[in-house]
Amino acid sequence: MSSGPGPADAGSMVEVLRDWAESTPDALAFGFLSDGEDIGPRVTYAELDRRARAVAAAVQESTAPGDRALLLYAPGLDFVAAFFGCQYAGVVPVPTYPPRPGRCADDWKALAALAADCEPRAVLADSLVAPFVPGAAIAPALAAARRVVTDRLDPVLSAGWREPAFDPDGLALLQYTSGSTAAPKGVMVTHRNLMRNEALIRAAMEHEGYSGGVSWLPPYHDMGLIGGLLQVVYHGTWCVLMSPTALLQDPSRWPRAISRYRAHTSGGPDFAYDLCVKRVTGEQKAGLDLSCWKVAAVGSEPVRAETLEKFAAAFAGCGFRREAFYPCYGLAEGTLFVTGGRKAEPPVTRDVDAAALEHGRAEPPPPGAARQTLVGCGRTWPGTEVRIVDPDTRVELPERRVGEIWVRGGSVARGYWNRPDETADAFGGRLAGGEPDNGQPYLRTGDLGFLDGGELFVTGRLKDVIIVRGRNHYPHDIEATVQSCHKGLRPGCAAAFETVRDGQVRVVVAQEVDRGCRDLDVSRVTGDVRQALAERHELQLHELVLLKFGTVPKTSSGKVRRRACRARYEAGTLVRWEGGKA
Repeated sequence: MSSGPGPADAGSMVEVLRDWAESTPDALAFGFLSDGEDIGPRVTYAELDRRARAVAAAVQESTAPGDRALLLYAPGLDFVAAFFGCQYAGVVPVPTYPPRPGRCADDWKALAALAADCEPRAVLADSLVAPFVPGAAIAPALAAARRVVTDRLDPVLSAGWREPAFDPDGLALLQYTSGSTAAPKGVMVTHRNLMRNEALIRAAMEHEGYSGGVSWLPPYHDMGLIGGLLQVVYHGTWCVLMSPTALLQDPSRWPRAISRYRAHTSGGPDFAYDLCVKRVTGEQKAGLDLSCWKVAAVGSEPVRAETLEKFAAAFAGCGFRREAFYPCYGLAEGTLFVTGGRKAEPPVTRDVDAAALEHGRAEPPPPGAARQTLVGCGRTWPGTEVRIVDPDTRVELPERRVGEIWVRGGSVARGYWNRPDETADAFGGRLAGGEPDNGQPYLRTGDLGFLDGGELFVTGRLKDVIIVRGRNHYPHDIEATVQSCHKGLRPGCAAAFETVRDGQVRVVVAQEVDRGCRDLDVSRVTGDVRQALAERHELQLHELVLLKFGTVPKTSSGKVRRRACRARYEAGTLVRWEGGKA
């Protein structure tokens, strides 16, 4: 670890970065693999501090403390300086996926909805992305926002920075939970939340010996930002960054960067490890030395035992140890980290009776019975509490009973931006009958799981979020895209859900055909739907199931029951449209 004052008594990440810039000014903070292989741009702690102050000075010209600033950046180091620049200015950064050139207007709807929700006073971008930021016709909320192209700022601006007063309970950032075009939700993370969560990550992953890392994770969501970039600065070490596209193009770049730069910590969702198993060749493994990799974090989507075993076997000859795997559980509403294991211990697994699990019981499988192997996501750490609760009765459940995961502690965020009703519902969980201390309410995560010996096992989601390659996709967005492909597809009568085939998450959409539709070219409609989902959501459709009019399962209030629809699909009992009649 770098010498210096460290973060123990700091009240914000601004204070942490400034401390490192003063105590270790020439130490490398970040490098970026421009070609996916070699470090090109790099920045020291002193340089990052200067760049952040320059951004802050520019932002302060047109904003007041507490205003929001939208961050739109291509992969690289400019995002890091912009994020800290906002915090230096007392402005709330709002990271989001950058716009991509050449996309149709519909693809800007998510950005427009997000901007309308947070009402930014500034839009920060690099010179690559800035020309493509939409105007008032597409995103009216951006019309009054000042545009700041941060990689063109004069460094002398840093001298004009005015340090604002920091309130530990003021907002450090808004984390949007999805790119939903209908209802984006910004999680309000305070400075206190952020500092508490960084301390938890450092303690749980035993980062006292953290000598550096590699990250390909996008910095626009919690795992890449809080678990990656900010943990690096919190610890005062270095990280080599690479574009997510570089990984997808050639998965061998990830372990090669770890080996070459001797990274201590790196991680990602399950799919990234699976990609490496399937696409990194024996020739590409030659010469790799992964013995330096001490913390291989796995999170953000369900962790599969099969993936961990195959990866450990595939890279054992490169010095990778199974004990390096670090399955963990977290979510944006909890800032990021909630549970995790111990660094030196292998992942905890449980074989459970598959049939019993479907009924909410995690029981050992009897001889000859179908079994399912689940991977534990660790335990809670001091200051965080997890309970398993029946979501309907709000009664706490005993160990090995599946229920909703409830969390409370110093990392739980303040709530959703400008959404008091949804905040009360998600962040106001109270157990039936109350508690003796009548203390802080619980965060109702919407995730399902059970505890066994203190170990948390995540089994599914009450939420209908579909997670593919570490990205959350909301069913109503997918359903709206499908229904826009043909006038004969009945609005409000579709169910998008995920299913698992050959160990992989697949996307299925069950869609009613309108009563008046007689002639429907199924092949053409299916092709149009596949193309629309690929272009607008970057999703591959497994199957479009056309349903008879009035047969999609719904609640008494008219809401589509997606989980029931998925169960009928997997059982083969959906009432399919027979063609020519509905």
